[in-house]
Amino acid sequence: MDTDKDPAAGNALGGFLRARRARLRPEDVGIPFSGRRRVPGLRREEVATLAGVSTDYYTRLEQGRERHPSQQILEAVARALQLDEEAVAHLYRVAGPTTRRTRRAPRVERVAPHLQQLLDTWSDTPALVLGPALDILARNRLAGALYAGFTHSDNLLRMTFLDPAARHFYREWDRAAESTVATLRRAAGIDPEDPRLSQLVGELSMKSADFRVLWARHDVRGKTREAKLFHHAQVGDLELHYESFTVNSAPAQQLVVYQAEPGTASADTLALLGSLSASPLPVQDAATGAVSD
Repeated sequence: MDTDKDPAAGNALGGFLRARRARLRPEDVGIPFSGRRRVPGLRREEVATLAGVSTDYYTRLEQGRERHPSQQILEAVARALQLDEEAVAHLYRVAGPTTRRTRRAPRVERVAPHLQQLLDTWSDTPALVLGPALDILARNRLAGALYAGFTHSDNLLRMTFLDPAARHFYREWDRAAESTVATLRRAAGIDPEDPRLSQLVGELSMKSADFRVLWARHDVRGKTREAKLFHHAQVGDLELHYESFTVNSAPAQQLVVYQAEPGTASADTLALLGSLSASPLPVQDAATGAVSD
């Protein structure tokens, strides 16, 4: 049974194919419009024709009854559904052979002390380390100041969908929401039996209708680089660009570094945020020599 609530569900391939089929219109693939349709998107037989396979075979793929599609079949289906590079990689992951294993206990993600020390030396750029489920595992002082207005500050998805502050903080909330869900969907394809992912998807599915809609779309995208538009309650609008790096000592973790374009108003605003959040310097009493904060 396929379910959009649990990334460990047995028919992840079928859910992905159905979602991507529903997003294509006949005219997108050169099929003449033939009147009103009962469901959105392409029909199974249309995808099968475009991929050069039988309708029965493609139906078995969607229903989870065909577990060993060849590379040629997957390539043909990817072309028929007009998948981009990231979506093709996800297709291959969810179509691969799966062995049902004993459910794992949630693991505790930890950041290496030297990596935290590195973050702490970057006083002018917000930086944080994310786990596979977008848990915030570490951050430096400026990243803490950037996200200071949130009640939920442990996970980017919980911040985006469950914290009221998100609608004001993200100036393009829809875009931010789509991006975080697509990143989580990619992580679910890489490790579908991760108990932390299952827990998070279950929580968000119960608490957020917006999340449920986006999760059902099966968009797939990893964190690489992007411009983000923020509105900070203390300092106002910011446009920051981020780069994401894989942590080689812990490949499931991502180091994300934000920066403002030099010479812009956002650079000045980020510098102001840094000065407001800086710890006060210790003050030495001239008479006694005692040091106080």
